[in-house]
Amino acid sequence: MTNSPVLEAARRRTFAIISHPDAGKTTLTENLLLAGGAIRAAGAVRARGEQRRTRSDWMKIERERGISVSASVMTFDHEGLMFNLLDTPGHEDFSEDTYRTLTAADAAVMVLDAAKGIEPQTLKLFEVCRLRDIPIVTFINKMDREALDPFELLDEIASKLALDPAPLYWPAGSGGRFKGVLDLRQQRFLPYAKKSSTSEEGHPAAVALKSNAMALYLDADEQAEVEEGAMLVSEAAKPFDPQSFLEGHMTPIFFGSALRHFGVDELLEGLGAYAPPPKAVRAARSGDETHVAPGDGEVTGFIFKVQANMDPNHRDRIAFLRLCSGEFRRGMKLKVQNTGRQLSVNAPIMFFASDRELAEEAFAGDVIGIPNHGVLRVGDSLSETGLVRFAGLPNFAPEILRRVRVKDPLKAKHLKKALEGLAEEGVTQLFRPSFGADFIVGAVGQLQFEVMADRLGGEYALDVVFEAAPYAEARWIAGERADLEDFTNKHRTAMADDIDGQPVFLAKSAWEIGYVAEKFPKVRFLRTRERG
Repeated sequence: MTNSPVLEAARRRTFAIISHPDAGKTTLTENLLLAGGAIRAAGAVRARGEQRRTRSDWMKIERERGISVSASVMTFDHEGLMFNLLDTPGHEDFSEDTYRTLTAADAAVMVLDAAKGIEPQTLKLFEVCRLRDIPIVTFINKMDREALDPFELLDEIASKLALDPAPLYWPAGSGGRFKGVLDLRQQRFLPYAKKSSTSEEGHPAAVALKSNAMALYLDADEQAEVEEGAMLVSEAAKPFDPQSFLEGHMTPIFFGSALRHFGVDELLEGLGAYAPPPKAVRAARSGDETHVAPGDGEVTGFIFKVQANMDPNHRDRIAFLRLCSGEFRRGMKLKVQNTGRQLSVNAPIMFFASDRELAEEAFAGDVIGIPNHGVLRVGDSLSETGLVRFAGLPNFAPEILRRVRVKDPLKAKHLKKALEGLAEEGVTQLFRPSFGADFIVGAVGQLQFEVMADRLGGEYALDVVFEAAPYAEARWIAGERADLEDFTNKHRTAMADDIDGQPVFLAKSAWEIGYVAEKFPKVRFLRTRERG
């Protein structure tokens, strides 16, 4: 029997994993799924006879390059709790996708490489978490390799992130000398066994700190060293305070090696114990400010991601809906707030690692996939009445603009449809100039164009060329209608529409934006625009 929406929401833990590329995020994701019992072997799920490969990276370019460029969602049940894990791209060229995914998370796991500490992209992602007041759990990975001094890592977290680090475990050595971690709360030692990542055997069981069994794993000097470190950190660091963590002032620290599945079970246990369940979300109902609570009767949620062709055989297009309240049941009718369109959600999907299953029911905190063909867009708010609107998700002004042309002119119509599809997903931004037939595509980084070319070729059989555009900057314009018309009439050749039909000014340089902004003080030139 299903519990009430309040009780079901209380057992949800929806969290994202953020990191700099190569810190081991995808490996940690796999091992969390393994620890949660969702898969049988990390990076090695057999799905319909497929070759063994990393389960959370499904796009061809991701597998070839060993990076994540698309956020994915995985759900698993563990010890009475329902975990929704949102894996995000680590590469900075895909920061918009990560930003949108973080809007659907209640907590984040920040993965740090023990040898490198906080890297530039980690810092950027952390700033996004701070903007959204998302509590952060820190996992210091790759302790089985040579690492920075743990005190140095804690100092870096405190100084660069302005967070109070609160270690729950303390490492015994690193690299070849790594022997395990000391559980500071229960005064026991968790030994690390050097073994291959494919080994079926686990690590040895924990032993009491002062017991004779410690001698099996640490010699007298090593034991004295880890005990001294633990004593020093207990005196120097603030004790872990769950409330301070939830308010975003403190981060609990875990040490381990995701590749060797060490410290991962403890991290999952910590997420279950300390990560927050879904909370009330700010919204507008019929234009009036309100809060939507997880236990409210009406089913509500918002679309934070759209992904096309997850299954290339079926040309599918799935919108990811983060539920905010109510008890969703398969077959329910939901309305899109900004268009008033009603959808019968007959085939909602939940993603259980390698498998998709029909979601018969779902609650606040859950993420379900809704198959649809262009009806749902990023930022849409859905509810039973169609009156609830959550804050839209931002589009950021692109940093690189390119013209895009298809080599076969007979396929120009297909190109338009494909580009619109990718822009809907938020892979890139699409601008249609008022004059000229070429589309202008905007992206944050060069890798986005490579992914785009790969997908246009693989999914749409389009061979495209990206060429230099005569523009360097794009800004949305806002203001009174008469002022906008005046500006548009005088800059017709530099005007375009975005995917939502909103006016965009395409400038040749940042200087030009400053110049026209002075000439037209009543027009606002915006770097971000809310969708939804």
